Amino acid sequence: MELSILLPLTLLMGLLVLLFRGHPKARGHLPPGPHPLPFLGNLLQMNRKGLLTSILQLREKYGDVFTVYLGPRPVVMLCGADTIREALVDQAEAFSGRGRIASVDAVFQGYGVIFANGERWKVLRRFSLATMRDFGMGKRSVEERIQEEAQCLVEELRKSQGGLVDPLFLLQSITANIICSIVFGKRFDYKDRQFLRLLDLFYQSFALASSFSSQVFELYSSLLKHFPGTHRKIYKNLQEINAFIGHSVEKHRETLDPSAPRDFIDTYLLRMEKDKSDPHTEFHHRNLVLTSLSLFFAGTETTSTTLRYGFLFLLKYPHVAERVHKEIEQVIGSHRQPALDDRTKMPYTEAVICEIQRFADLLPTGVPHVVTKDTHFRGFIIPKNTEIFPILSTALHDPRHFEKPDTFNPDHFLDAKGALKKSEAFMPFSMGNTIHIYLGCHLGHHVSNIT
Repeated sequence: MELSILLPLTLLMGLLVLLFRGHPKARGHLPPGPHPLPFLGNLLQMNRKGLLTSILQLREKYGDVFTVYLGPRPVVMLCGADTIREALVDQAEAFSGRGRIASVDAVFQGYGVIFANGERWKVLRRFSLATMRDFGMGKRSVEERIQEEAQCLVEELRKSQGGLVDPLFLLQSITANIICSIVFGKRFDYKDRQFLRLLDLFYQSFALASSFSSQVFELYSSLLKHFPGTHRKIYKNLQEINAFIGHSVEKHRETLDPSAPRDFIDTYLLRMEKDKSDPHTEFHHRNLVLTSLSLFFAGTETTSTTLRYGFLFLLKYPHVAERVHKEIEQVIGSHRQPALDDRTKMPYTEAVICEIQRFADLLPTGVPHVVTKDTHFRGFIIPKNTEIFPILSTALHDPRHFEKPDTFNPDHFLDAKGALKKSEAFMPFSMGNTIHIYLGCHLGHHVSNIT
């Protein structure tokens, strides 16, 4: 029987079985929401314009906390800055579980710093942040690697001699190259064939994961994983990247100098050696490869897209670009590279970077979380392992925190005296010191010198 006939028939049979069984009752006392259908959940009640539009419409009816069934599984939506902060900060431990992303789950399987849970996630996150912040005495810091790449970008742009340039490829390249420098201890030429292959695999995978077929796969992965689809192409792409990382790890083993670790892989290998007698250690080869892959996931797409939006906003709002340029001239000048220490002296540039991240709204529905236990929240009882979507867009466009939320305006982050003003609603990539926030802020700040 042809696959084109088999797949709809299988889906129909599954639907009929669930219709006869009825929709399973969730434990606990979930927040209210639209009544779900068996198997389909609230799919037929969603707006065709997309998930975010549907969520915003449901918020008007059900408030800041409500439940939506994405296929057969319930997902609790958290809207508004205060609600998200109450969950992810005030009840951080209960909401600290990492949600599963079906299209890449076959690759990560709960390993690596992004998709790990519990103690594994805590250990890997702590190690990754500490390693990226400071490689130690005598070793190049992340800041120096970013400065080097920013200079390479400037030189590449100068080659155009004022001609038209599409910056998309270069913005992707510099982001990936900084992570390559951190993880592998080397940067690549922008025309290096191996580097171009890695870039193609990464951005092809991101595009596939964002496609309509992948969104359908997220809803019904337990059934669709047995059939061909974009999830298999994503799996193949990421496994090829993992093979490259694994080969690099072996070369690092052969050339490792314990007294002078060069990069993230060297530092991790030294920790593996230190913990080799511990049977429960999280520092093993699988976590090394998948944490390295995680660093690319955390820092490539979000950072390069933020930079791209930043260039577009500066082109659209020349008065903003003029003020940024003036502040750069005053603080840095044209004869040296920007440094992290300059940041505190450049409140307007910092406010522009924050407003770019707020207005671009790159992760509107946030990264999925899972509650680690039965959790009392705003009068409801959310059962253990229930998925949580922090709708970050509702925080970034909260009129209680931003005077004109639908307008690009750096003054949202400046007080009456022109000093930088923090906002509790500013959570472009969720709450806490996540790795991609760290990379994004550094990249955005240093590269701003070329505008």
